[in-house]
Amino acid sequence: MNGLQAYQRVNAQTSITDADPHKLIQLLYSGALERINMAKARMQANDIEGKGRLISKAIEIIGGLRSFLDFEKGGDLAERLEGLYDYMERTLFEANVKNDPAKLDEVAELLRSIKEGWDGIREEVVTQHSQAAG
Repeated sequence: MNGLQAYQRVNAQTSITDADPHKLIQLLYSGALERINMAKARMQANDIEGKGRLISKAIEIIGGLRSFLDFEKGGDLAERLEGLYDYMERTLFEANVKNDPAKLDEVAELLRSIKEGWDGIREEVVTQHSQAAG
């Protein structure tokens, strides 16, 4: 591992360690989108193994997002997100099997939409968190 990779790994670990729950979910969305984009590039380069590994990682990350759902507090929204995450996982699996970049694009677009909404409530969450702590 070169110096840059070591720095990036430490930097990523620090981001995760310092992250509040809202920030952690932001990082998961970003990580899933990054893996999907990288998988698309691997797909276009005909790197079947690399594509498969990256899609599997994106599916794992979406599974992680799913594990954060709080059905007591989230109610209907949590249930709809679970259905959407399930759909994304199945679509990514299909994209991998059929080598279909359009399916990767579809999931990336869905993730971007959810991430934008999540990013949009960041300030509100930080304000509530600091009020609760203070």
